[in-house]
Amino acid sequence: MKNITLRQLKIFEAVARHLSFSRAAEELHLTQPAVSMQVQALEDQAGLPLTEQAGKKVRLTAAGEEVARQARRIAEQLREAGEALAALKGVEAGRLKIGVVSTAKYFAPSLLAEFRRRHPGVELQLTVNNRGTIVRHLAENDIDLAIMGTPPAEFETVAKIFAEHPLVFIAAPGHRLADKRRIDPQRLAEETLLIREPGSGTRGALERFLEEHHVTAGTRMELGSNETIKQAVMAGLGLSFISEHTIGLERSVGRLVELNVAGSPVRRQWRLVYRTDKRLMPAATAFVQFMDSEGSRLIEAQVGKPKPTVAEPASRGGERRAPKKPPPA
Repeated sequence: MKNITLRQLKIFEAVARHLSFSRAAEELHLTQPAVSMQVQALEDQAGLPLTEQAGKKVRLTAAGEEVARQARRIAEQLREAGEALAALKGVEAGRLKIGVVSTAKYFAPSLLAEFRRRHPGVELQLTVNNRGTIVRHLAENDIDLAIMGTPPAEFETVAKIFAEHPLVFIAAPGHRLADKRRIDPQRLAEETLLIREPGSGTRGALERFLEEHHVTAGTRMELGSNETIKQAVMAGLGLSFISEHTIGLERSVGRLVELNVAGSPVRRQWRLVYRTDKRLMPAATAFVQFMDSEGSRLIEAQVGKPKPTVAEPASRGGERRAPKKPPPA
C-alpha cells in the first residue's frame, strides 16, 4: 500500500465510522461518487475488499476493520504532531477529546465551559456514554482523557482523583422507608431495587455494598440510564442507589428523598483517567492541572458539598496506576 494517500484514509475512516457512503460524503462535503471512487482506489491498493453491501447497509470486512483502525491511529499521530509543533511555537491550541461516563454529565459541561473560558484556543470534543463504551474509547485511543469513577482494569492507566463522589439510596417521598432513621440494610431485601446495566460503575458499587452487608437482593429491575431510574423511583416502582450528583433538582423540589440507610452514603471518587502510554499534549496537560486544582470546587459550586460519607477502602489514594500483571514464573 505504498501509494495510498492521507485523503483516501480520511475518506475511508468517515465511511467506516458512519457505515454509509452518503453520510461520509455529507460530512466531508464531497459527492457520493467521489467518496466511492476514493474507497475503490484504496481497495485496489489493499488488494482486498474493504466494504461489503448488505441490502442498503454497508459493512466492513476484516481488512476494512484493520484499515479503519490504522487510519484512526495515523490521524491521531498527525494531530499530536500538530499540537507538539504548536507548543514549540508557544501557541496554546489543539483539540482535546474527553470521554465522560453518563453519571458525570450532570457536572462535566460546566467544568469544560470554565476550562474553555481560560483556554479559548483549545477545541473541545466531548463524548458521553456508559462506562463500558468510554473504557473502549480509552483503550482504542479515541479519546485523550476520561472522567469516571473506577479506572479500567484491562490496561494500565493513570487515574487522578479530583473530587468526592457520594452514592445514596433514593425513594419517592411517599415510600414507607422515606422517613425512617438508620434503616438496616437488610430491609433492602424486601424492596424492588432499580439498578443500572451490567458494567456500570454505580451498579458495581451497589453490588459491593450489598455483599459487604450480607444482603441478598430480592426483586431487581434493570434500567439503562440515570434519568429512567429517577423517573421510575418517582413513579413508585422501587428504590435505587444512585450518584448524589444526579438528584439535586429532584431533591430540591421534593420529588425524591435520600434514604437514611446505615452505611450510606458511600463515598467513591471521581477520577481523570488516561493511558500510561499516552503522550499528553499541552491542551491535555492543561486540563489535568485544571481538574486537579479546580475540579472539586466547581462541582461543589454546582451540585453542593457532599455530606459526611462512609469511605470505600478501595477508593483511597490520590492517584492510581493500574498494577502491572506479575511476570510468569
